Parts: sequence; structure tokens; C-alpha cells
Amino acid sequence: MANAYDAAYRRSMDDPSGFWADAAAGIDWTRKWDKVLDDTNPPFYRWFTGGELNTCFNCLDRHVAAGRGAQAALIYHSPVTGGSKRTYSYKTLLDEVAKTAGALKAEGVQKGDRVVIYMPMIPEAAIAMLSCARLGAIHSVVFGGFASNELAVRIDDAKPKVIMSATCGIEVNRVLPYIPLLDGAINMAKHKPDACLIFKRPELDGQVTATKHVDWTSAVAKAQPAECVAVKATDPLYILYTSGTTGEPKGVVRDNGGHAVALKWSMKNIYDIDPGDVFWAASDVGWVVGHSYIVYAPLLHGATTVMFEGKPVGTPDPGAFWRVISEHGVKALFTAPTAFRAIKKEDPNATQLKKYDLSRFKMLFLAGERTDPDTLEWAQSNLGVPVVDHWWQTETGWAIATNCMGLHRFPIKPGSPTKPAPGWNVQVLDEETHQPVKAGTIGAICVKLPMPPSSLQTLWNADQRYLDAYINPFPGYYKTADAGMYDDEGYIYIMARTDDIINVAGHRLSTGGMEEVLASHPDVAECAVIGVADLMKGQLPFGFLVLKDGVKKEPDVVVSDVVKLVRERIGPVAAFKQAVVVKRLPKTRSGKILRGTMQKIADNEAWKMPATIDDPVILDEITVALEGAGYGKSRQT
Repeated sequence: MANAYDAAYRRSMDDPSGFWADAAAGIDWTRKWDKVLDDTNPPFYRWFTGGELNTCFNCLDRHVAAGRGAQAALIYHSPVTGGSKRTYSYKTLLDEVAKTAGALKAEGVQKGDRVVIYMPMIPEAAIAMLSCARLGAIHSVVFGGFASNELAVRIDDAKPKVIMSATCGIEVNRVLPYIPLLDGAINMAKHKPDACLIFKRPELDGQVTATKHVDWTSAVAKAQPAECVAVKATDPLYILYTSGTTGEPKGVVRDNGGHAVALKWSMKNIYDIDPGDVFWAASDVGWVVGHSYIVYAPLLHGATTVMFEGKPVGTPDPGAFWRVISEHGVKALFTAPTAFRAIKKEDPNATQLKKYDLSRFKMLFLAGERTDPDTLEWAQSNLGVPVVDHWWQTETGWAIATNCMGLHRFPIKPGSPTKPAPGWNVQVLDEETHQPVKAGTIGAICVKLPMPPSSLQTLWNADQRYLDAYINPFPGYYKTADAGMYDDEGYIYIMARTDDIINVAGHRLSTGGMEEVLASHPDVAECAVIGVADLMKGQLPFGFLVLKDGVKKEPDVVVSDVVKLVRERIGPVAAFKQAVVVKRLPKTRSGKILRGTMQKIADNEAWKMPATIDDPVILDEITVALEGAGYGKSRQT
């Protein structure tokens, strides 16, 4: 007899329109759709064409109207500000959002306008996002603290009417001023916003000088509450730029209708969360997890979401997560494996865990990078609850593969995110023939089109780039740029990236973008960046520098320069701290740098001498350089 997962998955493949029409019944529409799946212009598929709705109404207004206004909607917990805590009921959050939307409206923001949000992890960040959605404006959240030039690139691409920001972010033991970064970005950008709405935090004052400054608190206090504006299901809700780019950014476009339907559906069927349950995604609003599972999905479902401003360790100890779970009655936690590696390193015997009542805690979900078996087993044995590794991307907006805890709980296999979620036709293809490979064979992981609701519609103002990056390499499929395999029981394994994206503590960063920064140094002739395995962060970037002839500086000085340069241009999130100066880079005869081989040497993995290498001796020099930096001894085969 088929289980609930098998039945749901089969129907989502055989009758996607019927499957998602049923899911859409969980959303309030101001106008019902004409067609569930519009396949008239492949590969630009659209969901719920003709339908109209408002995402903010579905997150807030309808729950208040249904008599649940007193229920907690958002809990803010901030150990970095001395333990600040605030709880917003659905009614309180609705009032704040309506008035903030009114303040935006007073600055001329209307349906279709873009608003850049550059905020720390405070409730006002979620309020800003929901306020934009209320007006039918398109928000683009940029991770708070990103360097000025990174922010400037996004400003020029999105062309926002208004920027919403705060005076500062707060790290474990320091205040990070945002205003100088924001001013620098506006000065660099060709596009100038009409105004900046700035939330003043008590930890730091600040005045924007590059454009019109509007005090957030004062503007909201005098604003008239704004009503919800209906938009088309296919209209953009937000643009989210993939992280780590230093050139032309890739702005992932998410629609309103498909996004609301899929995320609402996922809360029960994947995470087994019911309305009123407390759900905590320990991420940041600057990343896709923050969009999907701090702000939108829990509120669409009528759950309570937790917004945490802190770290898993050091705020003040490795018991921070357990303290929040216990105090607020969290049912499920969603975080990155990096967080648990940090906790495990500081508290290997989980002594802090034993101090707290976790009786209401039922599940742990890990994503953002591959979960190593040791971390999964440590968490599972100490927590005594299922630990679910699941796999998804900025582009997809929700899980591609997961153990669907609200449908059927499969046995957990360390190293695998279990099986594709309903709606996702995931295939492992041969890179050359584009045909499916046998179980146990590694290939390129692709998703057969059309993808389910909430997947990216395109890239902002870049349809051709969307096709070139994601569709054309495997016609009829979405290219995930991940490599992996299926086993004989239909479990999927994600093994590695197939492009130059590395995962640093769950943040997807482009090594190519870092190479652009390194290459800009006047003494650097050539460079390469690889991701090396790191016990705490999953991967860390490691640079190789070939200096120009005649450079008199000591190698250590140049290395120090480029480390500082990456921090300035990409930001601390890149975690770029190590590089070595080498005489040459290993290349194929056609000039391709052998990054994959260098990465295997660094990670002490078996490797084969590439048949097309132009000079095998260079790899010996690279091996010596890596060993000098503390990375693995070569095991050439």
C-alpha cells in the first residue's frame, strides 16, 4: 500500500495542475486563476495565470479576520543586545506593517516599484518586507553588512525608489555601522533612490548624507495605514540576488501566487507544522531561507516564527539554541550544519543541552550545505529527534529534496536529503549525452521542466541570462549545477557543485567573484580560488596568486593585501583569509585552470593526473604550497 508521500509525489507528476490547484485552496484569492499551469511559452512557465491576490493579506489580515489576532506571529530574541525580546501578535504585526506601508506610500512607493532592504536581524526587517508586499512593491533584500560596491551593484540593477535600512547591525562583540556602507553604495551607484527610510537603533545614531534621509520611527508614527493592493499571481514579489557576485548580479525573481501556494503547502507537508506551532529558521533575512521560512511560510500558515539576532555560540555560550527552543516552545528548528559543528566543537558532550526542557521540540532540519554524517549523528543522538537533511537553492525557494515529515517519515540515511519533494522531477543526467544515468552513478542533477510553483520565474531584466545559466545547458531541464546520484532505494545524494560556487557556512559564494577581486591587485598577474574542506564552515576559500615579474613586495604582504581587498569588496561573509604565492597555476593545454584537481589535493582526496595537463611538475609545486598552509598530503593514483 502506497504511503502518503508516494501518493502525493505520484499525483504531482501525473496531474500537476490538479495537485497544485488543491494546494492553492489554502490561499485567499481576490480573483481566481484562469489556468493553474500556463505552458504556452516554455521554458517560461507560469503558475496561476489570471489569478490575483496579496501576499501580505494572506500572511496577516486573514488570520486577524479569522479571530486569531491575539496569537503570537513573530518572536524577536536578541542575545547580542543584552537579551532583548519582543513578541508581536498577528494584530500588532498587522498594525505595524500597515503603517510602515503607509510611510512608504507617502514617499511615492506604489505597485511595481522596487525597494531595497538593507537590514540587520530585527523585526523591522520582516515588517519592511511585508510592507512592500502590502503595496504590491517588489522588495530586494541585501544581506546587512555587505560591502558598499556589492550593494551599489544591486542598487543599479534593481533601481529602487526607496532604500530601507538601519543605523547598524550588531555582531557578538561589536557594532557594525551601516550608514557609511550605505552612503558609499549610493555614491558609487548610477541610480539614486528618492529616499532612505532609516531605523535608528539605540546602539548607534546615523544620518545618511548621500540622499534624502527619512526617520523610520517618525514617518511610521504619522503615516496613514495602507490597505492591501491586489497583484497578479505572476507579478514579482521580490528579487533576491545570488550571493558572492562582483560583476553583473543574478537577480532571482519570485512571483506572488506560486510562492504563496508552495510555501503554505510546505509548512505542514514538509515541516509538519500546524497553525499556532512555533517554527524557528535560524538564518538571516538576507538569504533565501530568511525570505521563505523566517518571514513568509510561517505567517502564510498561521504559525509563530522566531527571529533570532545572535549566533549558536558566544551569545553567550553554546547553549543559545537550546535556550531559545526551551523558552519559546519551538517545535522545529531549521538551520545550517555549520551551526551544529560550532556547537559540537565548544560543547562536545552536549552538557548545555541537558540544562533545558526541550520536550516540545520535535524536529531539526538542516540545509544550506551538505550535512556531514558525523554532525547529523551527533545532533540526532543528543537531541533524540529526527534530524532531516534537505536540499534546495536560492533559485528554487523551497526544498527540492527532503524527508517530508508531514506526509511519511522515511528512515534517515546520513549523507542524503532523502527523496525529491512532490512537484520536483529530479533526474541525474550524463554531462555529455544528457541521458539519465544508472543508480549509483554520479552525474549532473537536473530538474525536468516545468518546475513546481515558487521556483524562479527568470532573472531580473535578464531573460537570456536565465536561459544561458539554467536552461540551455540541458534543454528541457533546469540545471542545478550540483552533482550527485540516486541509490537503489530512490534516495538522492548531493555530492558537489559543478560550477564555481562554494558553500561557506551555508552561504553560496562565487570563487570566480573572489578571483576578480584578487586579479584587480596591481601585483597579481594570475590567480585561482578553490573551496577547501573545513570542519566548522563546510568550505573555506583558498587563493593561489601568481605575481607579476619584478614585484619587490614580500609574498606575505601581497597576501595580506588581497585578503583585505576581498573583505572590502565582498564583505566578511566571504571568510577569505588564506592565500599562497606560487610560480605558476596548473592548466590544461587549452588554458583551463585545474581547480578541481587542486581542491582534491587540498582535501587529501585521491586524484588522477589530468591527461591534458600542460606541465605535471606544477602540481608538485601546488602540493608543497598546500602542505605548507596545513592542507592534506597528496594521494595521487
